[in-house]
Amino acid sequence: MSEKSRINNPRSMGIGRGGHGMLQGGPKAKDAKGSMKKLINHLNVYKLSIAIVIIFSIASATFAIIGPKILGKVTTKLFEGVMAKAIGTGDIDFEYIGNMLLVLLGLYLLSAIFGYIQGWIMSDIAMNVSYNFRKDISKKINRLPLKYFDKTSHGEVLSRVTNDVDTLSQTLNQSLGQIIASVTTVIGVFIMMLSISWRMTLVSLGVIPISIILIAIIVKHSQKFFKQQQDYLGNLNGHVEEMYSGHIVVKAFNGEQKSIEKFDTLNDKLYKVAWKSQFLTSIMMPLMNFVGNLGYVVVSIMGGYLAAKRVIEVGDVQAFIQYVRQFSHPISQIANISNILQQTAASAERVFEFLDEEEEVSDTQNPIKLDSINGQVEFRNIHFGYNPEDIVINNFSISIKPGQKVAIVGPTGAGKTTIVKLLMRFYDVNEGSIMIDGYDIRDFSRYDLRSMFGMVLQDTWLYNDSIMENIRYGRLSATDEEVISAAKAAHVDSFVNTLPSGYNMILNEEASNVSQGQKQLITIARAILSDPRILIFDEATSLVDTRTETQIQKAMDNLMKNRTSFIIAHRLSTIKDADTILVMNHGDIIEQGTHEELLTKGGFYYNLYQSQFEIT
Repeated sequence: MSEKSRINNPRSMGIGRGGHGMLQGGPKAKDAKGSMKKLINHLNVYKLSIAIVIIFSIASATFAIIGPKILGKVTTKLFEGVMAKAIGTGDIDFEYIGNMLLVLLGLYLLSAIFGYIQGWIMSDIAMNVSYNFRKDISKKINRLPLKYFDKTSHGEVLSRVTNDVDTLSQTLNQSLGQIIASVTTVIGVFIMMLSISWRMTLVSLGVIPISIILIAIIVKHSQKFFKQQQDYLGNLNGHVEEMYSGHIVVKAFNGEQKSIEKFDTLNDKLYKVAWKSQFLTSIMMPLMNFVGNLGYVVVSIMGGYLAAKRVIEVGDVQAFIQYVRQFSHPISQIANISNILQQTAASAERVFEFLDEEEEVSDTQNPIKLDSINGQVEFRNIHFGYNPEDIVINNFSISIKPGQKVAIVGPTGAGKTTIVKLLMRFYDVNEGSIMIDGYDIRDFSRYDLRSMFGMVLQDTWLYNDSIMENIRYGRLSATDEEVISAAKAAHVDSFVNTLPSGYNMILNEEASNVSQGQKQLITIARAILSDPRILIFDEATSLVDTRTETQIQKAMDNLMKNRTSFIIAHRLSTIKDADTILVMNHGDIIEQGTHEELLTKGGFYYNLYQSQFEIT
């Protein structure tokens, strides 16, 4: 891997898991204390398991701490035996040494077993918490009003479901046990060091301030480079994503060279700051090792002196050196705790912030259940604004009889699609009411209300599955025969049989392996299969050619028979035969009537029509 390639790999830079967390500030929570309190409350259900994890983690660390002390006694006994044998006054006590080594083996084995068990329990807790958070978020998404998604990007929502939940899961799975073990180790090792020699302990502790000062200096200089690195990485990823999604336009306008030049500029900036952050990070461990080795030298010299004076035993020197090694690692881990908790609090805050978002107005407690729907729709004095102070629909009223075909036309921003959103209760009206068969739509459950409608939109939505399953999405319980029957009514069958694998052909993620017109016909087949009483066509033919439009129009005519239909269209040729045409502008119905009546008036509709067709 080349140096620049390595630098541009987030994992190799320590940006992913296992990165240099201590050096990265991470996002800060606005209310860290409150977020951590909520997280702890959320973990209450696992308090018994967490208590076991704490006990087992302490036990695992304690057994590991005792080990060097016993090994020191073995070293002392071996040294005394060798010296006694050398002067002829005794021999090495292999039985004692063997027994102590078995005890040592048992302690390390118990430490490993307790460590494994606490890790297994903590992994189970972390996975359950992660699973429950994602389940709660998934349920929450379905209860959020449409206005939330109007103001929040899809990437932001996905980030909370993936990155933030992963951070919480990773903290619980890895960090909690490490924190407990590190604190236990530091306290235990400090006590054992004091029990051997308080003088050597003071010398060992004198190394810590030097380490802290060095860490602080490196962090101070490296932090800005890590921040710049994340910024430039985001800019680079954004550029790549833009160029990839728009690669056809880039090629059409010969923009390849400009794209490459911009990529190289961003890549060079990223390389420079990433190299600096990597360099400063890489010198951390050599410096820590150098300071640590200085400490070992001082401890060894002082230990040798105290052993020669018979203040301590030879084995105690060896045990103390082991404890010094054990002491430095958890100190680094404890120094990292604040950053881990900071990132955890920020992620917890984002997750709980999402879960606390205002939800849709609850369904009525006793929703109306109708055996059949006639399709009569009435708007009564509707007032609505996406913001209460900015009203876009003003005193809108109309009564539509069952089976009528109603077209809604007008310039962009006139409020055409807003009427549809209100009808399906994606938003609730500020004033007035919308009636279906004489009942206010708020008296139905949202599920029952939306099951009355079939929608065909300008932006077709098909997913990565077979054509058969994409049509079946309209009614999941439909048989293959019913799906094919709906496909024939929508003029889908004629082209499906020419495709590889026919109805079983898998659509790719963007459904780009079928044409725009074919995608639209598939969505109409889906609407036919759902057998709704009320239909909504929102610019359903605006993105296709005239010939395909004729096919789609035939499919729409089949679908609209004996059904109340709302058609939003810019192409006025598609709505000539509508029973009623509503002409909207600035949220008001300014004209109403049939195609011929509106042309005769010579008003707003006439001007719209004239702008599209040459009037002779």
